[in-house]
Amino acid sequence: MIKINVLVKNQSWKRYIKNPENYLKKKIKKLENNIPFKNKKIEFSLLLSDTRFITKLNLKFRRKNKTTDILSFPSDESLNSKKRGRKSFIYIGDIVINLNKLKINLNNKNFFFKFDETWIHGLAHLLGHKHKSKKDYLVMKKVENKFLRQIN
Repeated sequence: MIKINVLVKNQSWKRYIKNPENYLKKKIKKLENNIPFKNKKIEFSLLLSDTRFITKLNLKFRRKNKTTDILSFPSDESLNSKKRGRKSFIYIGDIVINLNKLKINLNNKNFFFKFDETWIHGLAHLLGHKHKSKKDYLVMKKVENKFLRQIN
């Protein structure tokens, strides 16, 4: 089971997605039977933000005084932890998406497809994937593409 907490920091998001929480819950439901989540109860948060807010976060946590499209903050909890009971959720972290940068990066793609690509990328980071090396990038891209096929 996957639980998502959706927070809307910038109300401009609602011009593009009327009810972001419902939209994302429908997408998440399609991912629940995927292998990394089998027999796991995971939870994460997604904050729908803007350039100003994400730039502040990027400076504070990454020491980069510039905007970005997405930030992911994996938690310290492990999906493989044996300490949790079957009923408790494992909090895997937070994702922040910048509406302004998302719109700039559309590259002739549908807004919803680009949004899905972006939050799926963040989710892959929360699950431990990185893209520092070419090999890691290819593994992460494969996971992202698998998730995208499942939700569309």
